[in-house]
Amino acid sequence: MKESIKIFFQDLKNSFKDLLPIIIVVAFFQTFIIQSMPENLTSIVIGLTIVAVGLALFIRGLELGIFPIGENLAIDFAKKGSTFWLLLFAFTIGFATTVAEPALIAIADKASVISGGLVDAFWLRMTVAFSVGFAITLGTFRILLGHPIQYYIITGYILVVLVTFFAPKEIIGLAYDSGGVTTSTVTVPLVAALGIGLASSIKGRNPVIDGFGLIAFASLTPMIFVQVYGIIVYSLGDASTVVSVVSEVATVSKDVLEPKAFSILNMFLELLGVIKDIAPILIVIFFFQYLIIKKSVPHLPKIITGIVMVILGLYAFIIGLEMGLFPIGESIANDLTSQDNNLLIYLFGFMIGFSTTMAEPALLAIAIKVQDISEGVIKQNVLRTVVALGVAIGIALGAYRLVQGDPIHYYIIVGYSFVIILTYFAPKHIIPIAYDTGGVTTSTVTVPLVAALGIGLATNIEGRNPLIDGFGLIAFASLFPMLTVMGYGIYAEYANKKLEKEKLEGAK
Repeated sequence: MKESIKIFFQDLKNSFKDLLPIIIVVAFFQTFIIQSMPENLTSIVIGLTIVAVGLALFIRGLELGIFPIGENLAIDFAKKGSTFWLLLFAFTIGFATTVAEPALIAIADKASVISGGLVDAFWLRMTVAFSVGFAITLGTFRILLGHPIQYYIITGYILVVLVTFFAPKEIIGLAYDSGGVTTSTVTVPLVAALGIGLASSIKGRNPVIDGFGLIAFASLTPMIFVQVYGIIVYSLGDASTVVSVVSEVATVSKDVLEPKAFSILNMFLELLGVIKDIAPILIVIFFFQYLIIKKSVPHLPKIITGIVMVILGLYAFIIGLEMGLFPIGESIANDLTSQDNNLLIYLFGFMIGFSTTMAEPALLAIAIKVQDISEGVIKQNVLRTVVALGVAIGIALGAYRLVQGDPIHYYIIVGYSFVIILTYFAPKHIIPIAYDTGGVTTSTVTVPLVAALGIGLATNIEGRNPLIDGFGLIAFASLFPMLTVMGYGIYAEYANKKLEKEKLEGAK
């Protein structure tokens, strides 16, 4: 018990350290740019404290429950030798978790309103969920075959670019964003555990090179599927019904992102919401564990404790965000868009992108796993910093694109071209990790703030269409971490070779 309390307090200390960049950014902009103190300062401080406690509980719960059950399932499937059931599990876990993803529901509802009903929220969600199920299945099949991931991913990016030229301009930004909102805070660690467990249990597979990459597939396929869906609905539907309703966009954005009034009832409903989001994952896991593998879960009390900690941690995390981070982040974003200084918008985009990514639970979970699997060669703090730098650059550039009114696909096509080029130079072990980071950076913390910034800019800047220009920042936040992580891998390999060469010369 003493050891558990000691570990939790260490996690809590690390959580506060992770939140420090956000506090610094908010304090800087409030003090020096906005030049006023927020009215609800006490609520913000309490909210950020709750976020830290939630993050600590969440990470400890992952270690106790989600990681072990995911890896054990993968190993049991490999021992069973049933490819069909393994692939069906992969599809089901991808589909079930995506359908219930709150960020996707919010984006789909917003797209339906803005498109005048031409884009149906339900069918958009089904399209994205099916694409993620297909992605996890394809990624699992790749691990079984032992194929290099880059051939699949590069082919996928080429398809994204090709389809972009045929897709209606109203759907492109939405399609690119849909790739960033599909991987939830709980799905990411489970899928990562599945891939690593499978790669560890198959002879000839390397957990670092083969185990990562499933999340990359889940971020890529929705961009293709949603654009194809857009081509179909815009060719069959009446495009004249598509309207740019700025007031409706603002209303939907406000409904989705505005913090709720706090009451016992609302807090209870929030907890039920978290349980509802996680329930599909648990149903799929225990169905396959008991009815297909026909084996009891090892260390079940420990696993259940971990799952309960994940639920409570995620619940506290969301409550804390709504009390502390979202209100202040959105008010700063709104204040900046009303000022006549675009450089401040780009600076805020950069700094908030970096700081929120450092506190992103999904990235933290992956970084811990990467450090563990690489036996400490890749440090989790270094990886998270490099990823956060990529997100910061991406959001700043995305904000610049939005202010200038440039078409999004030119930026994305150039970005993917650089990803393809760097893939040929990056070390093999870093490529799957780099691809995965594109999917884990846009989750619980980042999506609402980035969405608020994008919608705020598109609404307040004259001549911008919220449907065409308001979406797309999430796509930038997903793309650039791949570039920075591969760049870091290339530099680290060069530095190691140089050090080894110097040692050899010194020995002579």
